[in-house]
Amino acid sequence: MATGCGGRATTHHKPGTSHEQASGETGTLLAADDGAGHRLREVPAQGAPEVRLTARPDSEDGWNLQLAVQNFRFTPDSTGGAALPGAGHAHLELDGRKLARLYGPWFHLPAAQVPEGTHTLTVRLYADDHTAWAVSGKAVEGTTPLTATAPAPGSRPGGHDHGSTPQEQADRTVTITVRDGKVSPAPARTELRRGQRVALRVTSDRSDTLHVHGYDKELTLPAGQEATLILTADRTGLFEVETHESALVLTQLLVR
Repeated sequence: MATGCGGRATTHHKPGTSHEQASGETGTLLAADDGAGHRLREVPAQGAPEVRLTARPDSEDGWNLQLAVQNFRFTPDSTGGAALPGAGHAHLELDGRKLARLYGPWFHLPAAQVPEGTHTLTVRLYADDHTAWAVSGKAVEGTTPLTATAPAPGSRPGGHDHGSTPQEQADRTVTITVRDGKVSPAPARTELRRGQRVALRVTSDRSDTLHVHGYDKELTLPAGQEATLILTADRTGLFEVETHESALVLTQLLVR
């Protein structure tokens, strides 16, 4: 049994799954890590996961990223469980700084998250237990260069200029502050009708990542700066919004 995002226990010993798969004994754990504290999980080169990253400019804002993977499948429902062969998620980094955790082959990178200049984007593949897949002592990853230019005069960051702020475009706005490990206001349920748009405005006193469970949406939270995620509530249910590093529940989205 292992703990997943937010510290909740999960287990994945399914019918037809070997003890090695269920216990996370796939491959060999190395003493080395990925530079961020995630240990490398060494597997043979033959049949090992592979990833290639491409970035295409979006016509309205930023870039659309594609992760072309081989011998690998994304398993968002198992994150936090045992390391199963060829399964897991990915991390996206800009010049070595983590931007997001990815649960599928496509990701939209907003222009607002990329400073002007030339950069290197990196995606790295991880097992469900957050160890990094590795071959010959090196993490399995893909990179691509990315150049961001200054916006044209009179244009608005984000690409969607409708004469209003992103918060005004949303049906509901939830403003949250995280300071000294405490959430203000206290976590509560935010009720929405299906199809409504909600703006999550979060200011954290430490760098972190916001994650909306069920929608697999993430947002980088720079220390001391307000960050906003706008989400269309297009599926019903109860979905937790929490931080990855500090494992704090910020709110719950109740979509009817």
